[in-house]
Amino acid sequence: MGLIKAAVGAAGGTLADQWKEFFYCEAIDKEIMVVKGQKRTGGRSSNTKGSDNIISNGSGIAVADGQCMIIVEQGKVVEICAEPGEFTFDSTTSPTVFSGDLGDSIVETLKTMGKRFAYGGDTGADQRVYYFNTKELMDNKFGTPNPIPFRVLDSKVNLDLDTAVRCSGVYSYKIVDPIRFYTNVCGNVSEEYRREEIETQLKTEFIDALQPAFGELSNLEIRPNQIVSHNKELKNAVNEALKEDWYEKRGLEIVSIAIGSITLPDEDAEYIKQAQRSRAFSDPSMGAGLGAIAGADAMKAAASNEGGAMNGFIGMGMAMNANQMNNAANANLYAMGQQNQQMQQQQQMQQQQAAQNAATTGSWTCSCGTQATGNFCPNCGSPKPAPQPAGNTWTCSCGTQVTGNFCPNCGSKKPEVGGAWTCSCGTQVTGNFCPNCGSKRP
Repeated sequence: MGLIKAAVGAAGGTLADQWKEFFYCEAIDKEIMVVKGQKRTGGRSSNTKGSDNIISNGSGIAVADGQCMIIVEQGKVVEICAEPGEFTFDSTTSPTVFSGDLGDSIVETLKTMGKRFAYGGDTGADQRVYYFNTKELMDNKFGTPNPIPFRVLDSKVNLDLDTAVRCSGVYSYKIVDPIRFYTNVCGNVSEEYRREEIETQLKTEFIDALQPAFGELSNLEIRPNQIVSHNKELKNAVNEALKEDWYEKRGLEIVSIAIGSITLPDEDAEYIKQAQRSRAFSDPSMGAGLGAIAGADAMKAAASNEGGAMNGFIGMGMAMNANQMNNAANANLYAMGQQNQQMQQQQQMQQQQAAQNAATTGSWTCSCGTQATGNFCPNCGSPKPAPQPAGNTWTCSCGTQVTGNFCPNCGSKKPEVGGAWTCSCGTQVTGNFCPNCGSKRP
């Protein structure tokens, strides 16, 4: 009885699978990533007893926009089509008398019957159609539970600050390689594969990828508050960070990222503002512009002053005068600094010239400041001072080296011989020889 049942099942199943099938897929919901194709059998169809997982040679498969179809035979992908339209299946695995040469088809059909008989009347084969949702899968919300390190670089203001940011927003992704997704993720699903089955894993990996992505933005000197306007650079950096786990393993890719907010510690935000303000005020033209803006704001405030416009304008005038006085004071300080520098340079040149003249002509400087070459000053008539012997030099209590009887710096008189005196090494001495260096009293 078993052999007869197997023979009848093999013959009946083979004949039932002779009909060509038509596979299709309704619009794929946004929460579904993969769904098994449906075999269309209407009320007037005679193909009602065919096997579920058998596709006859020459069967039609409809592919819509935003879909990619693959045919899996014995667990292996044998066909793929992502072009919208009708795909015609061409295979000798499941021959039919309605496709190809009739004689050859009959022979192949008889072979199929014999094969099924060996499997007890069953098909001994498995063929399936799967549809992949290749549309952009949007509205994937994210938020950073922990702060992400971010290095703020700005060469314009010499800013280099290590801080941490928090952010939130949404991202979207899509299936760009259905074969990789089928092989490594969904496999032979019975009916459908939904986003919720992989959503937690993807979101965790996405947040982890933000840290190296933010590092790339930092190298471009993009500050935290500018990230929201550089979504393209952020997307490319995240895709690069997720390349191995998302694209190479699962065939997925980030399509877009929208950052809703970026926050960083208040003290770091204030530090960045202060650095920018310092840079702005250091620029004279920028400072003048800020003064003009302040004046305009003062005029507006004066016009809307409830205590009277006159009081407002008085206050504005005071502010403007203060601003002008501040600018004038800064200008005067700058001019005085330049003038002092020029005077110092002139004095140095005069001293150098006097030293040169003295060396060549024997000139000397009178106590009134006049340069003289003779024995008497032409200005005040003072006689040329007698040259002092080298050993007659003494050190005043103020530290000045003196050769005369009075210190030219503080006016102190040269100490009398026998009294206390200051050695050239700075030691106060009462005897005739310095106990520190051994120098003799001058």
